[in-house]
Amino acid sequence: MKKVNGGVCAAKGFKANGIHCGIRKNRTKRDLSLIVSEVPATAAAVYTTNLVKGAPLLVTKAHLANGVAQAIVCNSGNANTCNENGIEVAEKMSEATAKALGISPDDVVVASTGVIGQPLDVTPIVAGLPALAAGLTENGSQAAAEGIMTTDTQLKEVAVEFTLSGKTCRIGGIAKGSGMIHPNLATMLVFITTDAKISPAMLKKALSSDVSDTFNMVSVDGDTSTNDMVTVLANGLAGNPEITCENEDFATFMRALNTVTVALCRMIAGDGEGATRLLECRVSGAADKATARTVAKSVICSSLLKAAMFGADANWGRVLCAIGYSGTAVDVSKIDVSFASAAGTIPVCRNGCGVDFSEEKAKAILSEKEIEILVCLNSGDETSSAWGCDLTYDYVKINGDYRT
Repeated sequence: MKKVNGGVCAAKGFKANGIHCGIRKNRTKRDLSLIVSEVPATAAAVYTTNLVKGAPLLVTKAHLANGVAQAIVCNSGNANTCNENGIEVAEKMSEATAKALGISPDDVVVASTGVIGQPLDVTPIVAGLPALAAGLTENGSQAAAEGIMTTDTQLKEVAVEFTLSGKTCRIGGIAKGSGMIHPNLATMLVFITTDAKISPAMLKKALSSDVSDTFNMVSVDGDTSTNDMVTVLANGLAGNPEITCENEDFATFMRALNTVTVALCRMIAGDGEGATRLLECRVSGAADKATARTVAKSVICSSLLKAAMFGADANWGRVLCAIGYSGTAVDVSKIDVSFASAAGTIPVCRNGCGVDFSEEKAKAILSEKEIEILVCLNSGDETSSAWGCDLTYDYVKINGDYRT
């Protein structure tokens, strides 16, 4: 398995594009993206569990009921959520996309991201789709990734190559996400494509299983979005025997999918609104997987810990505090904590108590761009990781006037 270039266009038969159609005031920013498979593809998606859901999610869920899709259209700048005519707008986006591509509207995945509760005028989208479709290219992943960005400061795309039954396959993805990141069953907007051949049931199983240890383990600010969605299209053009059960090929596909999703998780967490540091909490020695996940997520969600990481302050007591209120039945007297980065590793807690350490060394370790918070519960063999970022002054500045 190796990383390759191309993002959502790395796999055979996929093209993409992104343009500025007029939703966003800044004409230098793309605000409409399109990803297309040259043939109908097996499709699966997971969605936010927020009771307030964007209209595009409801339309997409209906379209994917048969497990097939051929295109993904997404606008940025407006979430099309809590709008009286939201469903109508999302359906019109599907219809305009289908007309531009010569496919069925039911084979279109629709997504929107941006401000909640603002009416979305579909006119510029419909007007822009012919040019968007005409500009589709095998090198269009970056343009599509730019078109789905809101407060993101970094483009997020990745792809890997792997082998299934002797056939070379690829899987790649793009994502957007910087704020309102605390998913449950899905996260932000993530679009993944692959040329592997896999049945709808097994693709859904792969995605649902993967998000539990990847996207569900990311948190920037504790807010679960109304428009979170992860979608995977698999067009089968790699020519491998179809994956229809949990065999060796399915395990390989899962590893490839996980490589892509973990990479996107790290990109999303590291690009949190106002963030200066990527945080990864790695929990080991847990009695069970649920405990490991809960502890890792609780630590990464602690606002006090996130603020300490912004100040490069080795305030390890905040790690113990977060574990203590996580709701897990851990033995506090067995917990070990260390901080690590490219500058080294430093133990700060053993058996639930503090140990002597150099504040200067700790400061140097926590001043790096990527920080690891290592927690060992010493109660079993299960592990888990969660990703987040520090909490900075700029987070408040960005969200203080996000709408206006």
